[in-house]
Amino acid sequence: MAGKKEPVTQAVRVLRAQGIAFQGYPYDYNGGGTAEFAAQLGVDEHQVIKTLIMEDEQARPLIVLMHGDREVATGKLAKQIGAKRIRPCEPKVADRHSGYQVGGTSPFGTRRPMPVYCERSIAGLDRIYINGGKRGYIIAIAMDDLQRVLQPTLVDAAQ
Repeated sequence: MAGKKEPVTQAVRVLRAQGIAFQGYPYDYNGGGTAEFAAQLGVDEHQVIKTLIMEDEQARPLIVLMHGDREVATGKLAKQIGAKRIRPCEPKVADRHSGYQVGGTSPFGTRRPMPVYCERSIAGLDRIYINGGKRGYIIAIAMDDLQRVLQPTLVDAAQ
């Protein structure tokens, strides 16, 4: 972990262009997701936010931000956003929509614009950890800054 070089990803470029302060945390990525990062850095997994690329019944992509220690109740989410069904995208499809590789998906600087839905309880956190656009790279950012840049719709979709 120590001495790892911080990448300059599309997410980093977007945040810098918007004048958003953030701290980068390179870590050893072994496919363990939010729990892996939380354990390596000694932070609460509830503050580590997953960026999930999902799609509705018409294959329209959307971004869901969820606590690392929670899952998305897709039925609840679908009902709240007026969709018949929501499901995770296949990894290759998610990669095409976001421009990032699954495991390194950031909500900032995606290849194509997508609606962003954020679990409402995340908005109550002052500071969060979220992917910086590369496997093994998480950034810490103020939740107010995330809301200003992404303008997510808040939903109650945790299970």
